[in-house]
Amino acid sequence: MAISSITDAIAAYNNAAKSISGESSSSAADESQAPGSDFASLLQNGVKAAIDASKKSEELSKQGLAGKADVRDVVAAVNNAEVTLQTVVAVRDKVISAYSEILHMAI
Repeated sequence: MAISSITDAIAAYNNAAKSISGESSSSAADESQAPGSDFASLLQNGVKAAIDASKKSEELSKQGLAGKADVRDVVAAVNNAEVTLQTVVAVRDKVISAYSEILHMAI
């Protein structure tokens, strides 16, 4: 899944954060929150999820080397961490691109 715009990236992170926390997708709940805190919490949850995926991958890799974990579980965790990292990098690139466009706007 390619992320074509910053709004797609935000929506993807919002959906991921909701699925992690077990919330249902409700647009009324999204609109009731303050705009600044919603985006900040969205990014914070995304970063926490990326860190957790990385830690899980690392732990399963250690267990796999010790012969205590199934190879399929190790591969799945490493793949999940890789996809999470790619998503974080894509969002970072979009944010930097948007910031650069703002800087180049004529006032």
